[in-house]
Amino acid sequence: MTTVLVIAPHPDDETLGCGGAILRHRHAGDDIHWLIVTSIIEGEVFKHEQVAAQEREIAEVASRYRFQSVNCLRFPTTRLDTLPQYEIVAAIKKIFQLVNPEIIYLPYRGDVHTDHKMAFDAAISCTKWFRQSSVKRVLAYETLSETEFGINPDCRGFQPNVFVNISEFLEEKLAILGLYFGEMGVFPFPRSVEAVRALATLRGANAGCSAAEAFMLLKEIV
Repeated sequence: MTTVLVIAPHPDDETLGCGGAILRHRHAGDDIHWLIVTSIIEGEVFKHEQVAAQEREIAEVASRYRFQSVNCLRFPTTRLDTLPQYEIVAAIKKIFQLVNPEIIYLPYRGDVHTDHKMAFDAAISCTKWFRQSSVKRVLAYETLSETEFGINPDCRGFQPNVFVNISEFLEEKLAILGLYFGEMGVFPFPRSVEAVRALATLRGANAGCSAAEAFMLLKEIV
């Protein structure tokens, strides 16, 4: 049994990026933990009803994946770059110490969303062996609507070197994505059933199966 920590800057990133892999881990009997870095906060931008809806979605998604723990850091969404980096690192480090993960899934640093970059930088600093010796494998996932729009000319782009066959889990991944009522849209919106299925088909063609998810292996200790 392996202990897995899935890091999501926002609820839905985990399912878009590695929902099929999470379901494979569940099928294998692994311990899977969810770390959500940001939350919407009631105030001028978000209403009470929106905050309550997100909490319900998180609970429903957690139930479907059967996570061993759900850890919400509750940093303000879209504002991670306004916070001291050490605060984000310290909060993530506490979860690492609590969970003792062996496998880490985290967003790709080249994503267009600043929250993804900040979450990556904070999380990756916690994977140093002398800070968290349990970590043996670190994988970056791609997130539709973020990864493909990261067009920084100084970044080489998402170049996957690990493919996970999710053929038997794709429909369940799509069903879980459907729980995020406010995030999914109508094709050609990137976070749509058609777009997610198309990416899974493309990655499956890359890997020789009907559906797959792709990752960049950033670190492996064997």
